[in-house]
Amino acid sequence: MKPTVLLASLLALVAFFVAPAVAAAQSASYFRSDGGVSEARTALPEQLDQPSCLAWRQPLDSGHSTPCVVGDRAFVTTFDGKQLATAALNLADGNVLWKQVAPATRIEVYHPTGSPAVATPASDGRHVFVFFGSYGLLCYDLEGKLVWSRPLGPFQDEFGSGSSPIVAHGKLLINEDHDIDSYLMALDPDSGRTLWKTARDGFTRSYSTPVIWSPGGRPQAVVAGALELAGYDLASGRQLWRMEGLARIVNPTPIVDGDRMYVATWSPGGDTGARIAMEPWTYALEQWDRDHNGKLTHAEVDNKDVLDRFYRIDLNQDKALDQAEWTKYAAIFERAQNSLVAVEPPAEEGKTPRALWRYSKGLPYVSSPLEYQGVLYLVKDGGIVSSLDPLSGKLIKQGRARGAGGYYASPIAGDGKVYLVSEAGVISVLKAAGHWQVLASHDLGERTMATPVIAGPRVLVRTEKALYCFRLPADATAAAR
Repeated sequence: MKPTVLLASLLALVAFFVAPAVAAAQSASYFRSDGGVSEARTALPEQLDQPSCLAWRQPLDSGHSTPCVVGDRAFVTTFDGKQLATAALNLADGNVLWKQVAPATRIEVYHPTGSPAVATPASDGRHVFVFFGSYGLLCYDLEGKLVWSRPLGPFQDEFGSGSSPIVAHGKLLINEDHDIDSYLMALDPDSGRTLWKTARDGFTRSYSTPVIWSPGGRPQAVVAGALELAGYDLASGRQLWRMEGLARIVNPTPIVDGDRMYVATWSPGGDTGARIAMEPWTYALEQWDRDHNGKLTHAEVDNKDVLDRFYRIDLNQDKALDQAEWTKYAAIFERAQNSLVAVEPPAEEGKTPRALWRYSKGLPYVSSPLEYQGVLYLVKDGGIVSSLDPLSGKLIKQGRARGAGGYYASPIAGDGKVYLVSEAGVISVLKAAGHWQVLASHDLGERTMATPVIAGPRVLVRTEKALYCFRLPADATAAAR
């Protein structure tokens, strides 16, 4: 055999054995699978208001799901007012490659600011998995062919479903925390078969997406739920530990940094001095039980905080509150704790993880935290941005981005920049640093709830009307190298 042929054969063998391992390591894509951080050494655009930085804009039906990027494609879910669907777009030009309508026969009830197309798709590199609270799980191949489906629900929750599926260690995971029957479930990605399902008794509605944490090299699924953080064995679904000290409703997804985790939770009424409280049951009956039947109807209760949450407190949906329901929610309000907490893994199974520090100001309600280049970032409604030292929890700087109003999208970072998007569609670009600075801003003029994504040299921003792709023009990219 000639030396050149021998060398080519050896290289082919190396590629055969190495390439699959590399592909497998990079193939999983789901909500915050990268923690919101792009490590690619690629120049990213700053002045998004410059026409040359807009590569393309593809109109889409409404939806709040973050784009899931796999290779040269982006996957999103949509809702046109009647039908739910999954769409695949070409990253090069934004063209829609395929669209599949979900076989939902009903549309779930959802929060007025929400959407029934809110869960972000996930992918293992071969399939794309989508979840709709109105139907359940659907699995397509990358060309749009349906591989399997799993109807789930309906769920007792007038705000709908919000948690997204994730893919890890050969399993598809979905967490559903609602008023009753909460659970974490693992499925076989190839068939949709249930591998295990663990009831989360005692957990009420929350919408955070699970994360994978591997302290000491042992991977586990961690879920931030109502009042508690909990870790589960990936092989069996067995709960390994639990830790109290979270808000009563949790929307943000935790971020992982090696053997440390950061969890930000805030919900109205959980702050000191502004805590929601319910009267003792005996007092409530004496004051309001007009028909003396030992229960309280909506018309009888004279507590606005309770009336605003009557549906979720009425667990058996008999349109009246009994003592068990009342005392359960009174305890939830009492135990709720709003904070950003740094968590260290438990010393052994069954033990409680240690809170290294807590921070209680400028907390987001929906937006997840971001850690980038040794700095923690938070953004809350009003465009209030806080940067903290992740080791000590000490505030470095707090200020405002240029977009006011609500903030539902989580911050993302890359190329020394942090990108924030307000509900009104104002994108702020920050210079990443403890003492961050606003470099530029751009008003899209379209409502934006989805978290942006960095895909190589591209910044993808999904509004309720379209998917935008921003990138530096070719000459600027070459000059930045």
